[in-house]
Amino acid sequence: MKVCTDACLFGAYVAERLGDKDVEHKKEDESPADQNPQFILDIGTGTGLLSLMLAQKVNALIDAVEIDKQAVQQATENFERSPWKERIKVFHSSIQSYIAPHGKYDFIITNPPFFENDLKSPQSKRNIALHSTELSLQDLITQIKRLLAKDGSFAVLLPYHRAAYFEKLAEENGFFNAEKVLVKQTPRHDYFRAILLFEAKLVKLNHHEIIIHDENGKYTKAFAGILKDYYLNL
Repeated sequence: MKVCTDACLFGAYVAERLGDKDVEHKKEDESPADQNPQFILDIGTGTGLLSLMLAQKVNALIDAVEIDKQAVQQATENFERSPWKERIKVFHSSIQSYIAPHGKYDFIITNPPFFENDLKSPQSKRNIALHSTELSLQDLITQIKRLLAKDGSFAVLLPYHRAAYFEKLAEENGFFNAEKVLVKQTPRHDYFRAILLFEAKLVKLNHHEIIIHDENGKYTKAFAGILKDYYLNL
């Protein structure tokens, strides 16, 4: 599978949000998303992109779950070649049958197969990666609820038109949207992706917008600022 710009933005944004903080100066009322997680779960890791991006910024143990055997092999190879190979492990499993090796997770990140009801590719592996045949949004929230610690938080990347539905689904399962980042390709385009962060308590919603390219087709300062530690050329 190709690495998509929106997935890179998602990983970099969440990694920055979770990045190591000064423990001595933590506030008592800090959100879980503002704290250093010890155990992170990446649901549907694919090539391992999100796990690697988080490992670069967060000193946590990361478990990456993937259903496709060839993707597992690719993620394993990528993890082994990285400086963080001791902290990332990939599991070949559906998330529905996955058993966490050390209990619940402080943070879960996922870029799920979300193109429900869209035209499918003739390639079956790409269908699994891009469509909800193997993992619906209802399945996803059920598994997040099963695997997330009581005071944990999670982040999900969705098409913009699916965001409201998922927010409702999450709230029905006891989660509340703490941060919403709507993404445009250019100032002229409509929103096409939503980065959503959820917590198990009602908090004030932080709402942001990110535009990837300016009118001249160059990366915006906002996008470049988030991706500067990951992209070799901006």
